[in-house]
Amino acid sequence: MNRSDRERRRPRARLRGWGGVTAMAAACTLTATLALLPLQRVGEATLGTHDEGTPRGPAAAEPVRAEACERPEESTARPSPAEGPTLKRIKSRTDKPRKLIVGIDQNSYRWGYRDPATGSLEGFDIDLVRAIAAELMGDPEAVVFRAIPTNRRVQAIDSGEVDMVVRTMTITCDRIKEVAFSTAYFETGQQLLVPNGSGITGHDPSLRGRKVCAAAGSTALSELEAQSHGADISTTVPNQLDCLVRLQLGEVDAVVTDSALAAGQAAQDPMVKLVGEPFTEEFYGVAMHKDAKDLVARVNQVLVEYREDGWEQSYDTWLKAGLGKSPGPPPATYRD
Repeated sequence: MNRSDRERRRPRARLRGWGGVTAMAAACTLTATLALLPLQRVGEATLGTHDEGTPRGPAAAEPVRAEACERPEESTARPSPAEGPTLKRIKSRTDKPRKLIVGIDQNSYRWGYRDPATGSLEGFDIDLVRAIAAELMGDPEAVVFRAIPTNRRVQAIDSGEVDMVVRTMTITCDRIKEVAFSTAYFETGQQLLVPNGSGITGHDPSLRGRKVCAAAGSTALSELEAQSHGADISTTVPNQLDCLVRLQLGEVDAVVTDSALAAGQAAQDPMVKLVGEPFTEEFYGVAMHKDAKDLVARVNQVLVEYREDGWEQSYDTWLKAGLGKSPGPPPATYRD
């Protein structure tokens, strides 16, 4: 499916302001609370060290030639209900919990965060993790959540710390050389978050001389490095939420991040807003080890079913208030 066909099939969601937040002080308190709450809860085990001698799956997934990478979100295995060697190993291992170990974010409001009132992990990505665990392990609670910083997502997969990462991770040509992705489960784009009254109007010359924050290892940073419009991009942080804190403290003039994440941050703080239009087209995917092609195919099968029963309900619960009416999940595409 080419881009024009995709656009005719699915209109791009437009961001609107998030309501229900009444004070800057409350927003800052929520931000700090989410950043500092511990990850481990009852039933969430702490991981041990990775056994480098443990096999991780079948033969390596077929490489993707850099010169052929135009739509990285299409470079994934076709869905399969089969329980391959990677999943069998997860279920039988003795050095770690016999649960799915998933890298997530606990600081991204509406995506993966701890409710400060209940201490429970919630959000769109968390719903997806539980759906995957229910299908792969037979129990939505058979999962160990592991908080992973933005700049350690690939490393955590490669080292075996986690079985997969579900953390608003954009599928890119560079990343598919390092990890394997599921088919896309959400479409987004890079956008600017600025204080109310800012003279910045978007990813344009209004950024000249302004200090902009982005997370290390993020697609936002890559886009800024490719075209900065004269912005000062020396401020990078391990976790994207740290950029919001710096913006609140007046240390930077703008934050560049995925529009879907930025909408959640605007919900936390009524003193900031989104400006301009998303200036990239990006897709989130579930990331797994490069050798775990069988696990990718199994997760893609889960996503086939989740698109039909689960995706819309999760969107309405977490994202509709800020992103408007659901555009539906992105069409599933697979490698031939």
